[in-house]
Amino acid sequence: MTNSDKPLETSFQNSNKFFFAVAGLALVGFLDAIYLTVSHFTGHIACSLISGCQEVLTSQYSQILGIPLALLGALYYFFILINTLLYIDNQNKWSKLVILYLPIGGFIFSLYLIYLMFFVINALCQYCLLSALTSTLLAIASLTLIRKNKLIK
Repeated sequence: MTNSDKPLETSFQNSNKFFFAVAGLALVGFLDAIYLTVSHFTGHIACSLISGCQEVLTSQYSQILGIPLALLGALYYFFILINTLLYIDNQNKWSKLVILYLPIGGFIFSLYLIYLMFFVINALCQYCLLSALTSTLLAIASLTLIRKNKLIK
């Protein structure tokens, strides 16, 4: 390996660490959403920090066309996780587009759900707040990647 190869290798390793961090965030969101989905179908959720989880989970806003938002969230996080792993494995350009832009939409939807919890339902769910935090961190990562890509080109 020549000295000129070292910066490229280091850049690639840092890039992989970044994408593994994104995959980790997506996994946290996926596990959280799976828990919420199971809780939705069983009709009970255990809240240890905040007492409003049951109210949020059973509100009229917890479903779209009969599909629990938690299940849609699990699919969202799983899709990001799979695309991140695909990108790490083979630098797939479609996977990169998913990683770049889907989390921004997820963040905007999370803002709407936070608004509903605070101002319409008047109850908070700690697991929903964790999902919103995860979605926010994924959006920050996405914006970081967009900015980085613009600087490279």
